[in-house]
Amino acid sequence: MITKEEITIKVPSEVAQAYRNATEDEREQLQLKIAAIMHSQFTTPRLESIARLRRTMDKASLEAQERGLTPAILESILNDDE
Repeated sequence: MITKEEITIKVPSEVAQAYRNATEDEREQLQLKIAAIMHSQFTTPRLESIARLRRTMDKASLEAQERGLTPAILESILNDDE
């Protein structure tokens, strides 16, 4: 179950008046659309950052393998107590 919270945003007066004059179904549809837009705006940059990090890690891994790094060598490096 998704909980909902009320927020307040500022809009031009004519938009506010149109919203107040809308039917309950129209207001609910607008709320869903606004929530989707806001969700997209706030999550897309994060998802893009995660994808970019994964690509960078994959590239580094591929380059290390191409240069001869094996799981055994990596384990040896990670277990080195120096």
